[in-house]
Amino acid sequence: MERRLVVGTRGSKLALWQANHVAEAVRGRCPDTEVILKHIVTTGDRVLDVPLAKIGGKGLFTKELENQLLSGEIDLAVHSLKDMPTELPAGLVLGAITERLDAGDALISPRYKTIDQLPAGARVGTSSLRRRAQLLHYRPDLDITELRGNLDTRLAKLVSAELDAILLAVAGLRRLGWDGKITQVLPREICLPAVGQGALAVETRADATRLLAALAFLHHEDTAAAVTAERAYLNELEGGCQVPIGVYGRIEAGQLLLDAVILSADGKDSLRDRAAGDPDQAESLGRSLARRMYAAGGREILAGLFAACEREEG
Repeated sequence: MERRLVVGTRGSKLALWQANHVAEAVRGRCPDTEVILKHIVTTGDRVLDVPLAKIGGKGLFTKELENQLLSGEIDLAVHSLKDMPTELPAGLVLGAITERLDAGDALISPRYKTIDQLPAGARVGTSSLRRRAQLLHYRPDLDITELRGNLDTRLAKLVSAELDAILLAVAGLRRLGWDGKITQVLPREICLPAVGQGALAVETRADATRLLAALAFLHHEDTAAAVTAERAYLNELEGGCQVPIGVYGRIEAGQLLLDAVILSADGKDSLRDRAAGDPDQAESLGRSLARRMYAAGGREILAGLFAACEREEG
């Protein structure tokens, strides 16, 4: 391990928790290594008044960190894996994927205990097309409103924006010790998570062989197999803009199970399926499920989404 290690991170409370979590693990494993954090502002952090889907492009929360990796200004970057594009820039690799926490989505509401208890017309905040589409598929009578910002900001807006509920990732809340704010963990039957949700990714340069070897202790094989299938599934289907796709992989009884859903933006059209296979064949399992769903009706749903995306960009 190098004598000095610079870890790149976004500056939000959750991002800092995640980067410190990795940094402390490295310090414990390599006590002679000086580990320091460098705060980096990303496009997704700067642009807060525009829905994520309309900003365009990929890597809204990763590109600036990756640029500093490639230039050698930092040695590794810690990301929420769900923020990472499925294709990395040339010269960069995922050095480790940490053990996943709960991959699900949480409902937070001051008045209602479950998604079913929300009254017709209830205002629910989220910045995620995936959450919006799945929620509207289950409850088309809800009023889904845009909600951007870090966890603190979004939690504050639950009151200041007079929302009835908001949706956030369970893992982020639990990492910050905010379990008590969770009203309901949405059942997977209602809302499948984002690709990689709940796992952390440690990204570094492909030629940093000593560092890659040193990071191996952080890597969790079962999580890596599950998210490899998820990322392969999304990579097979994505077309350059954000699409409402949910996918969830996990290892059960030695098998890799993969559930996935493709939806229209308004949630009216929904296609859901499942695959099971050998964890060692995670990528092919994800791609084959994507191709099967594409042929079974996903093509038409995605065509409408991509057309709308092109109209907005034009």
